[in-house]
Amino acid sequence: MLDSNRLRRLEQMPLWDFALAFYSAPNVEDACLTLQDTLGIDVCELLFHGWLSVHGLEALPGPLAKQRKEREVWQREVTQALRHLRRRLKSEAQESASIATLRKTIQQAELQAERENLQRWQIWATENPDDDARLTNCALNSHDVAKWLQDRLHFTELDKDCLCASGARDSISNAWQALATRLDRFESPR
Repeated sequence: MLDSNRLRRLEQMPLWDFALAFYSAPNVEDACLTLQDTLGIDVCELLFHGWLSVHGLEALPGPLAKQRKEREVWQREVTQALRHLRRRLKSEAQESASIATLRKTIQQAELQAERENLQRWQIWATENPDDDARLTNCALNSHDVAKWLQDRLHFTELDKDCLCASGARDSISNAWQALATRLDRFESPR
């Protein structure tokens, strides 16, 4: 049975607040961007799983699959489209103040799209959790956090083999470990 105290603590710390605090911790931003750029990991989903884990919870695979598909559409059609445009304008922005202003506006829109996505993850996790069993209790040992995250995000041994061939294995391994270390030591901001 879902621990109501864990759920209550989860509801007291919005996912956005967790994301801001966690992402600003040393090495987390770099780790997230490494996983995003090399593996295509959805950082919003990664943050969602991290948020659940620090509260001793995890999403059940069945209900999660449907939500993941909805969030993937949002990420692809909104967030990634904005990110691609922002990155495309980077060199032009260095030579044009008006393009730099446009790029900054796009960057703000990208951040707002990510915030919206995180809010949708939060609503999914906290609305009627007992009615359709979306979450379950989760107890992690500190040495299991990186593996647990990889499992939640479907990072497989095949992915590791591909990375080994491309030479990115060490940076990926370091990124997972940095995230695991920060999640294990995460304390809610006061």
